[in-house]
Amino acid sequence: MSEDTPSGDLTLRTMAMPADTNASGDIFGGWVLSQMDLAGGIAAGQRAIGRVVTIAVDKMKFIRPVHVGDVLCVYTEIMRVGNTSMEIKLEAWALRQRYGHREKVTEAIFTFVSVDEDGRPRPVPKEC
Repeated sequence: MSEDTPSGDLTLRTMAMPADTNASGDIFGGWVLSQMDLAGGIAAGQRAIGRVVTIAVDKMKFIRPVHVGDVLCVYTEIMRVGNTSMEIKLEAWALRQRYGHREKVTEAIFTFVSVDEDGRPRPVPKEC
């Protein structure tokens, strides 16, 4: 894995806006984490073919800040599939000022559980 190239599938792209900042004008880390949770949920839901819930975030590492006007690109890679759970590696990269160079800003491993309509764990289907 190169530090210049994202690993995984591009799952979510969104622009950091002024409403996502603190009083100093920096993008909230919680906003970035939220975008990663959305992307992880998309990847996990597609693999589970159904509803999933986030149960853990491990090894969250903020590498560089995200600025207003950056496009946040979140990449996902399924690392492990258990009976009802999945570990998804997420990398967030920023396209500086929408068109500029790309930098990795954050990475983490999220764990999701596949659940039924009542919120109880259900098996993740075997891959076809």
